[in-house]
Amino acid sequence: MTGFPLYSFLLIPLIAAALQLVLMRSPRAQRVVNLIAMSALTLAGGALVAVVRSSGPLTLDVGGWIMPVGIQLRADMLSALMLTITGLIGFCGAIHGMAEVPRRDERRGYHPLYQLLIMGVCGAFLTNDLFNLYVWFELMLMASFILLALGGKAPQVEGTVKYVVLNILSSLVFLLGIGFVYTTLGSLNFTDIAARMAQMEGGRTALRLALVFLFVAFAVKAGMFPLYSWLPASYHTPRHTVSAVYAGLLTKVGVYALLRLYANIPASQQEFLVPVVWCASLATMIFGVFGAASQFHTRRILSFHIISQIGYMTLGLAVGTVGAIAAAIFYIIHHILVKTNLFFVSSAIDRLGGGEELKRAGGLYRAAPWLAALFLIPALSLGGIPPLSGFWAKLALIRELFATNAPATAFIALGVGLLTLYSMTKIWAEAFWKPRPPEAGPLRPITAAHIVPMVILAVGTVALSLYPSFLIELATTAAYQLAPQP
Repeated sequence: MTGFPLYSFLLIPLIAAALQLVLMRSPRAQRVVNLIAMSALTLAGGALVAVVRSSGPLTLDVGGWIMPVGIQLRADMLSALMLTITGLIGFCGAIHGMAEVPRRDERRGYHPLYQLLIMGVCGAFLTNDLFNLYVWFELMLMASFILLALGGKAPQVEGTVKYVVLNILSSLVFLLGIGFVYTTLGSLNFTDIAARMAQMEGGRTALRLALVFLFVAFAVKAGMFPLYSWLPASYHTPRHTVSAVYAGLLTKVGVYALLRLYANIPASQQEFLVPVVWCASLATMIFGVFGAASQFHTRRILSFHIISQIGYMTLGLAVGTVGAIAAAIFYIIHHILVKTNLFFVSSAIDRLGGGEELKRAGGLYRAAPWLAALFLIPALSLGGIPPLSGFWAKLALIRELFATNAPATAFIALGVGLLTLYSMTKIWAEAFWKPRPPEAGPLRPITAAHIVPMVILAVGTVALSLYPSFLIELATTAAYQLAPQP
């Protein structure tokens, strides 16, 4: 048991969703509830980071039932960081949604669904049980399915079908993996699984099959090669607020699950998977960035870049050292900030530039120089330009690659970074630098609710760029806490 109310991360969005159902006829009241709930979640996450930093990981046996029978919540530094960033992204999404989400969607349950989505993400970051991780994944995915389709336009429906089919298949594979783990080890609690696997002599076929199933399921949810086709087919179709929150959080839940899975597998049991993770990570980086380079639609470019950047995170997992895991965690936090912000910027480009097709946009540098600045901060950070946060994230990972005698992989990572920068300069040249073409679409007004989230996330990126040592320290602590205990 812990004195910190870990259950608050689940209760805050749950109570908010219940209140919003009661207030369904008042969209304004629902928006206020959104802002209050996400503010509380962010503050609770920051407090949890401070507590874990001073006292170490915390656990809560729900209902007093101890593992492996009961449901256990566990918060280490990785969980605390992810919960904090979830609250921040949820808060920014709540602000942006005030300007973009129409009343008809609000009356159809947009706000309660948004809170349930955040609740599912928080539950996934807190649970210490494999089956309950599945439960939280499903809650998150059910809410995301509906939010993706809300509006009912043909591209949304098409994107939702692709999103649903592949994610349901991954959930079935996830269940098969859970079944094999329980059959082999007799437990689904992460801590108990680690202890039982450490006592096993040699590898068991059923256990290895379970690990393969779980890796495939999490790889789909993370958007790894070759299982990423659902992501660029769907993330550009919903409202910008929805796609921005998805871009920041949903694939990172898959990466988090991979980190959590690997953390509880002794090295002797996971050796057969390391080459697979290594190759899949490199292919994810390469195919993602080439996909981005071939697009001329802002959100399609950014969607492919999500895939490419996931490869950097899982590459840290493949290297497997504490420094590489810490680099991957740093990369996750950095990427959540910049990628969410770039999707918000794409909303402003759409409204001020006349559309998301780059060939129809232009003239924004002269018309909105403030937007040019807000674009350059996350764009250059994503490309790894010093001294922005992406540079420190890539530097930490590449240093580990050279330290583990993998210079070829390090040069591939650098090359992918250059191609990432090329894609960002393409958006700059087309949307900001060239004159506005005659065929550009009509301009739409932009409000403070569009601008404030971009400013908040840009300030966060600058702060992380100027003071990376603080997050590096926390990420290193998280990496040590993730390491299997002897």
